[in-house]
Amino acid sequence: MTSHPHQTLIDAFSEFSTSTISDACDKLGIAAGCLGISAVSKCRRMVGTAYTVRYVPVGETKGTVGDYIDEVRPGDIVVLDNQGRTDCTVWGDILTIVSGAKKIAGTLIEGVCRDLDGIDENDYPLFARGVFMMTGKDRVMVDGTQVTVSVGNRQVRPDDMIIGDASGVVVVPKERAKEVLEIAQSIEAAESAIVDAVRGGASIAEARRAHGYHTLQTKG
Repeated sequence: MTSHPHQTLIDAFSEFSTSTISDACDKLGIAAGCLGISAVSKCRRMVGTAYTVRYVPVGETKGTVGDYIDEVRPGDIVVLDNQGRTDCTVWGDILTIVSGAKKIAGTLIEGVCRDLDGIDENDYPLFARGVFMMTGKDRVMVDGTQVTVSVGNRQVRPDDMIIGDASGVVVVPKERAKEVLEIAQSIEAAESAIVDAVRGGASIAEARRAHGYHTLQTKG
C-alpha cells in the first residue's frame, strides 16, 4: 500500500490533544476549533488530512450521496459539509464499513449521521452535530468534492489537518501545520514542567510563573 503523502505530519499531530493544538493555534492567531461538533461514536480519537465533500439540496437534478468514498485515501478524514442540516443524514453503516476496510481515519460532519450502533461496532471515529435516522437520499446530493467547505464555523480545505478527540475537533491549515507543531511541542513541554514542579513541592503560582504559563497561548 502506498504511504500517505502527509504521513509524517499525521504521526506528529497524533502526539497532541486538541486542547494543546488549539492553544498553539491561538498563539499563532489561527481560529481552529469547530463549534458545536463533538464525538458521537465511542471511538473518540482521529487524526488525518481532510478529504472534503459539499452537499446541496436536490432539485430537478438528483445526484448521489456517497460514491466519492472510492477516491478517499487511507489516512484521510472524510469531511462532509451538509450545511448543518439535522433533518437528514449523509453517513451510515455502509460507508463506515467501506471506510474501515480502506483504513480511512474518520469522518467529520457539518450535520448528522445515522446507524450509530454499526459505527460503534466497527470502532470508527465519527464527529458530528448529532444523530438522526432519516436518509439524505433524494434530499441532498454531492455538489463538489475536494473543494473548500465549512464545518463548525471553520473553513476546511483538502489536506488541511483534522484532529478530533473527546474535547472536540480542530482544523489546522495545511500551510501552517509545521508552525503549529512547533508551538504545540513548546506548550506541552512547559505544561509538563509545571506539573513536575508542583509535584516537587512548588506552588502552582511559582510553577506557572517560572514556565511562562500565562503567555503560552498569547498571540506572539
